[in-house]
Amino acid sequence: MNSFSKTFRFSIPLVLVGIAWIQELIDQVWFGGNWNLLMGGGAPWWGLFAAPFSHSGFSHLFSNTVLFLPLSWLVLSKGLSDYISVWACVLFVEIFQVFFWATPAHGMSGVVFGLLGYLLIIGFLEKRFLAIVLTIIGFGLYGHFLPSLLPWNVPEGISWIGHFSGFIGGLLGALGIYREPGKIL
Repeated sequence: MNSFSKTFRFSIPLVLVGIAWIQELIDQVWFGGNWNLLMGGGAPWWGLFAAPFSHSGFSHLFSNTVLFLPLSWLVLSKGLSDYISVWACVLFVEIFQVFFWATPAHGMSGVVFGLLGYLLIIGFLEKRFLAIVLTIIGFGLYGHFLPSLLPWNVPEGISWIGHFSGFIGGLLGALGIYREPGKIL
């Protein structure tokens, strides 16, 4: 892989986080924190694509940023197609939240849990050195967040279903990208 390709791949999470920070800055400066791009709970369907970039304040965005960037880079160290697979699967699973869940939500935590879900299973699927190392790192650094996938372990006002659906999306992303050696689709 050439240096441009590597730089491009690892800059993607910075661009995505940059969009979220710009949205939050505009929200706080011009809309007093009321410009929330929600998904679910009667919000427009396109909130599915906008909600990861909308947060309930700078502290919410900061906490998601410090988790999103390293998890993104860990997944990207495996490959761009893996990263795209996780995002696509998280968005697919969250379609159900958009249309059938009564409580609206927003923020990058669904994607964060998707990235974590991917990392926690890919080592078991592939049984290759890099994948196993990524699973160990993911579990070691972020495994303590797993209890927040359950509704009774999440403070009021935080969307446990967003965490849970994102995690399931990440697992599906790993299953979708994994190919048993020697097998064709």
